[in-house]
Amino acid sequence: MHWVIGHESAVRQLQAAARTQQPAHAYLFTGPTSVGKTTLALAFAQALNCQAAERPCGHCRVCRLIAQGRHPDVAVIQAGDGVIKIDQIRELQRQAMLAPLEVRWRVFVVPNIERATREAANSLLKTLEEPPPHVVLLLTTLDAEALLPTVVSRCRVIPLRPLPVQQVHQALEERWHVDPDQAMLLARLSGGRIGWAIAALKDSATLERRQAALDALVAILPARPLERLALAERMSKSRSNVEETLALWLSWWRDLLLLRNGLEELLTNVDQRETLHALAERFTSHQIVRAVHAIQQTLRRIDANVNLRLALEALLLTFPQSDVTLQG
Repeated sequence: MHWVIGHESAVRQLQAAARTQQPAHAYLFTGPTSVGKTTLALAFAQALNCQAAERPCGHCRVCRLIAQGRHPDVAVIQAGDGVIKIDQIRELQRQAMLAPLEVRWRVFVVPNIERATREAANSLLKTLEEPPPHVVLLLTTLDAEALLPTVVSRCRVIPLRPLPVQQVHQALEERWHVDPDQAMLLARLSGGRIGWAIAALKDSATLERRQAALDALVAILPARPLERLALAERMSKSRSNVEETLALWLSWWRDLLLLRNGLEELLTNVDQRETLHALAERFTSHQIVRAVHAIQQTLRRIDANVNLRLALEALLLTFPQSDVTLQG
């Protein structure tokens, strides 16, 4: 698992389980979007089943097939239309009863388990309570509190936190050969979420979506309630982009709070200083903190599969109103 960036404590714990071939029957990786939860889960699946002396080697047939999503004994269960349905869990259970075809462990990776319907979560609980001896379940979630307590209690929880910005910066320079200035900007924008930084590096559309999201936030602040409700309706039609947008908005409000407290050197959105300074003068610290808490609460509500449009409406109506229009 030497290619996993950061999360040293978690990596050591998982490597020990792979080395002794005595893993827990289920693990729950928790942490923010793009922090590396699924990457670490797949690296663990490789470590459990790799045939090399130093596991995982990353080069053998097993490691390569797992990385490509094509190994018959390792399955990734993706949320379709933003939801994990009971039929997907029933298929997982059917496959779990089968012996592995090629390796020792049949591994199921279930990203974003908080998106499971209640029926799907209850069905999965049966497998967590009585797992076949050859099965390892690797679940990921943004927040364990969004899950049934009985699901969490039957997993070994592996909490992942954002990496130090300097560690992301160094990885971008050394592994991806990014220009130092660009690497620092991406590292700061990522907030320590290495997956976001890599995605932004590989796809310019990521930075374009970021700019559009920030522009939308700045534009809506002087807007009246009806305009805010209209934005909520538009956003709710693209559920896949909502969490990314809210994460960006969260970093923006936190930057405003940093400026209010004289901590400009800690800014995330370093390329937006001018607009941030202008808005920091127009909102009180109390208003900014309230906006931060509102976004965090909205993310938890979305994880709990509440009505997306209503959650966004409540959020946008909570934001304070600016008395002037600024350009993002």
